[in-house]
Amino acid sequence: MTDLTVRRLLIDLDAPIARHWNGGDAFRTAWFNALSMSFPVGEQFFIDAVKLGMKALPEAQREAMATEVQGFIGQEATHRRLHALFNAHLERQGHFNAWAVRAARRLKRLEGVDPRAWVAATAATEHITAIFAEWTLRHPDCLAGAEPRLQTLWMWHASEESEHRSTAFDLYRALGGSELWRGRFMRIVTTHFLLDVFRQTLRNLWHDGELFKARSWRSGWQLLFAREGLLREIYRPWKAYFTPDFHPRQQDDSLSARWLDQHTQDYSVVGR
Repeated sequence: MTDLTVRRLLIDLDAPIARHWNGGDAFRTAWFNALSMSFPVGEQFFIDAVKLGMKALPEAQREAMATEVQGFIGQEATHRRLHALFNAHLERQGHFNAWAVRAARRLKRLEGVDPRAWVAATAATEHITAIFAEWTLRHPDCLAGAEPRLQTLWMWHASEESEHRSTAFDLYRALGGSELWRGRFMRIVTTHFLLDVFRQTLRNLWHDGELFKARSWRSGWQLLFAREGLLREIYRPWKAYFTPDFHPRQQDDSLSARWLDQHTQDYSVVGR
């Protein structure tokens, strides 16, 4: 089991956010804005999914996982709240969150479906966010030039995503979920996730008048497809999810632990 700490981030998200807050870079700003737009509806779904999965467990297994799941819910609820504050600034800038609308419509299809489907979708998404998070922690320059409070927001979120990477996966296994459907849900989730993040990024760039500028696409190529680009580096850990003996804890999370250890001044502990 994983000992999950719920933290209260000590940053001010009331102050306005610059239009190109990520170092003046339009693409990097649009990309991270798109990710943030997915978080409130996504984090709420993860919370609902693990609650539903826990109800379906026998009492003894439920008691064994209760503390970790409570920590998972606490972390995700905090992420949801802070990114809702961040997204409110984007709304005031005139951005429209089409990703959340599409996601909410898709999630309605899961109403009344076996809880294992909810948890499988959550486990798959948590793996994607965890490997995104590890890449971000390896490449802090992707936030170079951003205000310290916004760097802290993203690095803290990345660290906690890595920290709780196995909770939904372990719950899915405890529920007796099949390996076949674990892989199928990863393919479904990956397809939707990549299409959604690119669509929202393009919408964000268009809104800012940056969609057809060469500098935007040079930055996008560097961020995603260069030698150490995000999508190139996460392919192997993404693919590892499909192996029968995979477990999220097989992947290194030392960078997240180090960041949390070195930045205790940026948060207070709410509970464990």
